[in-house]
Parts: sequence; C-alpha cells; structure tokens
Amino acid sequence: MKYYLIAGEASGDLHASHLMKALKERDNQADFRFIGGDLMQAEGGVLVRHYQTLAYMGFVPVITHIGTIMRGMKHCKKDILAWHPDVLLLVDYPGFNLSMAKFVSRHLPDVRIFYYISPKVWAWKEWRMKDIKRYVHHVLSILPFEIDFYRRHQAEHLITYVGNPTLDEVRAFEKHHTVDFSDFIEDNNLSRRPVIALLAGSRRQEIRDNLCRMLHAVEPLSDRYQFVVAGAPGISPDYYHRLIGTSSVRILYGQTYHILQHSTAALVTSGTATLETALFRVPQVVCYFLTMAPFFRLLRRILIKIPYISLVNLVADRLVVPELVGADMNVDRLRLELLRILPGGEGREAMLQGYDEVAARLGEPGAPQHAAEYIVAHK
Repeated sequence: MKYYLIAGEASGDLHASHLMKALKERDNQADFRFIGGDLMQAEGGVLVRHYQTLAYMGFVPVITHIGTIMRGMKHCKKDILAWHPDVLLLVDYPGFNLSMAKFVSRHLPDVRIFYYISPKVWAWKEWRMKDIKRYVHHVLSILPFEIDFYRRHQAEHLITYVGNPTLDEVRAFEKHHTVDFSDFIEDNNLSRRPVIALLAGSRRQEIRDNLCRMLHAVEPLSDRYQFVVAGAPGISPDYYHRLIGTSSVRILYGQTYHILQHSTAALVTSGTATLETALFRVPQVVCYFLTMAPFFRLLRRILIKIPYISLVNLVADRLVVPELVGADMNVDRLRLELLRILPGGEGREAMLQGYDEVAARLGEPGAPQHAAEYIVAHK
C-alpha cells in the first residue's frame, strides 16, 4: 500500500519514523513518500522535501517566509496528485496539514486520510474542528482527554486513543539505559550532590526569560544541590554561558533523559518536557515567564479554553504539578514551590502519587504500533 506522510518539525519526524517502522511490520508492501526529516528517511521511501525548508512557527516567521511555505504547499499538492497514494498520514503541523487534508479530500476522494497526533484544538483554534470533521477520516490521538473534547463536538466516532509516544520513548530509554548515578556524574564531570534539572525551553527568548529566573531561585540551594541545564539543540553553549555567568551550573546536550533519570527535582517550562519529567517520576515545578503577563491573562480568558498549561495536569484533569505562568513566574514563588517538592517537602509524595494517576491514564506503551494496526485495518 502507498502511504504519503507529512511531518513538519523535528518531533513529527521522530513520531512519524516510528509509525513507518510499525507500518512496515504489518504491511510488507508498504511504500512511503513523505515530507519529513532524517529519521523518516532512515526508514526508507522517498523524501520529497525536508521539513526544515518549511518549519516556521509564530506569526512573524510565518509572514516573513510565506512565499516559501506556499511554494512548498504547491509542490506537495502536485506530488500527491502525481503519486496518488492509498493513504495520507498527517502528523501534527496543523496549519499545513489541514490544508492538505482539504485538498486531497476534494481532488482524490478515494484516498484515506488519517491524522496522527491531533491538532491541539482543545487549547486554541477550536474552529479547526470543522475541517477535521469534514476532511479527515480518522484521528489517532495520543492524549486520552482528547476523546471527551471530540465527544463534546459530536465527533467521538472520528477519534481513537492509541497511546502516548512519549511513554514509549521513556520506557524504551529506561529499558536500555541502566547507567547508575556514579557513572553519570563521572562521565559528565559532576559532583556527588543531588541534581536539580533545569529545562528552560528550546528557543532563545524562552531560555533567556526562564533560565535567569530559575538560576536566581535555586542559588540559595547551591551548598546542597548541583544544577544541570538540558541544552537545547541549535542553542550554542556561548548563549547559555552568557546567561549563567560565573555560576557553576553545568550544561549537557543530548542528555535530557539521562539528566531526568538522575534528578531529585526539576524546573520545567511547559510542553512535552513536563510529561517526560512526570514519567521519570521527578517532582517538578512548571514555569513559564511572559513579558506581557496582563495581556496573557486577557488572552487566556478569551481564547484559551483549557484550565491548565501542562500536559501532566491536563491528563490528570486536576492540579498535580504547580504552574507558575506570567507574573506568577517570579523568583520567590519559584523557590517556594521548589522547596515543597524537594526531599522532606510537604508536596513531594502527593505529586508522586499524582504521577501514578497520569501513567495509569496514559495506559501501556505501543502508540505507533496501535496506530499502524488501526490504519492497516481501516485502509
């Protein structure tokens, strides 16, 4: 069967590559053509266009590169028409992918359209549900609470929860990486003090705004703990060192899971990292500074329809981890919440119990395998 996949960023490339592998195990005639990245290319098939030529996020970058994006979309449409796949697999990247779903459903109505990793319509741009209901045959969800959201939109028949790939990745790491704390600190020239992980985001402004406040918050604890920053790909060590100054904070690249595996607690900006931290059972404070905090409060009240920003709390459907956002993300609050989850703190055990709830709701590993089974069975 011929599968055309579209993944528009690094995380999509990762998840799509796992899905491709699972499809090959169930369909020995699987033939792939795709917009994606190196990980997808390693699974075989034809890379039509690398996602890096289209991966622009945010209003200004998108407007600045609108010509490039439109040319990429036109190229993709022509390529799909010429190849005429049996299945179109869309992976996240909603602006581009929903446009492709609309195009394919109108010009190639016999092509089955599956969406793996649903657009976050439950958080914002709820109006996209109309396009999903109209142009997508089925959504393969990785977040269990999305089922209720689709049910409220009379679209429960369009969605199946297949498991969460982050759970797969964390469990696979734990299975194959058994480095103990002594080896970890020796390999990275760290001290024997317990580690507090600092996961300050992936973009320069995000890192600058969050990391500086994290460093001030943890400074009084430097006699008892050591602090390790998970370096973001594409951000130079020089940039981190300008923020860190003379502090003894260490930066480790490509070792986020190793850091979490050996951490006592963590300060984490919102995103998938909050779920990863929970699955490693590291108590955390979720924090995200915003320079326009009053504007964010207004925007959240008007546009954002969810009660929490962290995936941990959204999955649990209650406050498991503290969320310090906007003006609440200040040094004093951050330090106070961190002290509550360090060993002996009154909030640590309750948070770990909450993590058990989250893991139970996510279910068992096997998201790409479950997704592949559904696709092959409903092609």
